Amino acid sequence: MDMVIAVGFGIAQITRDGDFVYSDGDENDFPTLARFEEMAVADPDHDWRCLLVAPLRGREYQRHDTGKWVLIASDNGFA
Repeated sequence: MDMVIAVGFGIAQITRDGDFVYSDGDENDFPTLARFEEMAVADPDHDWRCLLVAPLRGREYQRHDTGKWVLIASDNGFA
């Protein structure tokens, strides 16, 4: 839950059923996954995902249960 939702150069997003809840650049500070876990606990019957795409690594996590975000996809990024 301490993971910062940011990649520096690239894309960091949280979605709920495919709709954006957060996209880096929306704020001046970068939230941790714990912030979105609180939202998901209050609204659990949705497909919550975290997408982190950087030049050399891409990752997608999906929320499976309370406090459990599972890596479901990984790639070599966009560079």
